Amino acid sequence: MRALRSKSRQEKGTSGNAEVSFALHEHYQAYIDFLSARKSPSTVRAYLSDISQLNEYSSGEFKFETDYLRLFLRKFGGSPTTRARKLSTLRGLAKFLKSRGVIELDATEALEAPYRRKKLPKALNLEQTNALLDQDTQSRTPLRDQALLELLYGAGLRAAELVSLNLNQVDFRNRQIRVVGKGNKERIVFFGHSALHALNRFQEEERVAGQALFTNASGKRLTTRTVQNVCKRWALSVGLPPDISPHTLRHTFATHMLDNGADLKTIQQLLGHASLATTQIYTHVSIERLQEAVNTAHPKSR
Repeated sequence: MRALRSKSRQEKGTSGNAEVSFALHEHYQAYIDFLSARKSPSTVRAYLSDISQLNEYSSGEFKFETDYLRLFLRKFGGSPTTRARKLSTLRGLAKFLKSRGVIELDATEALEAPYRRKKLPKALNLEQTNALLDQDTQSRTPLRDQALLELLYGAGLRAAELVSLNLNQVDFRNRQIRVVGKGNKERIVFFGHSALHALNRFQEEERVAGQALFTNASGKRLTTRTVQNVCKRWALSVGLPPDISPHTLRHTFATHMLDNGADLKTIQQLLGHASLATTQIYTHVSIERLQEAVNTAHPKSR
């Protein structure tokens, strides 16, 4: 990353802007290490991409100042989602630099987050889920594909968690998996007999030797893109929408758990959510499903 050079100074103008100029490259590696210990690899890549873009925008003359950062967000924010992520990057950087004594005032405090309409996660109903998982597909690796789909739905795994699994993390006897999730946090998840059956068949008839649980024909660990393609291909083959993704199955896992009496705290722990507020979105999903059931089945609702 190109060095950000300017005179070292800090001042507060009449507009309330806190301006700080410094060489960010002196703290760059420390910030990478800080992020890597707390964020997922994909989040780290996104943050570092934003910082590199900020570097290009600054042309080597970086000012940690509210109006300057606001103009950056306006120019490169694009959609509310992109703007919110870039603001999160700036706030994380500010918090880090403040903790190291590089800055005294946080210029991001006056920046407003864009309004984002929360989209409810998509979830398959039980009939759609069974159609997806129980089909006879023409895949070149049908047992592997079925096993990974069963785990996505049966254990509520993220795609990144699935592809990072090693064989020694799976306890077949107790039907549980030691998962390393976001921020390198470990948790235990469980899977049912259907997923166990699929995993055993995959192990006995199709899996190649190696450390990784799921690999391609060359024995290399699967990528998340491959898992996404498997979901899409299997969905299309039974007439489901092509936007079915690994996250759809994760949402379906949580929604079906909640529909069948599991409490939010349990679902939070199984999904690896840091905050219960993240898990609470599934209550809205279940309410919508209940409303749909009433509208469909009750004679006075038609």
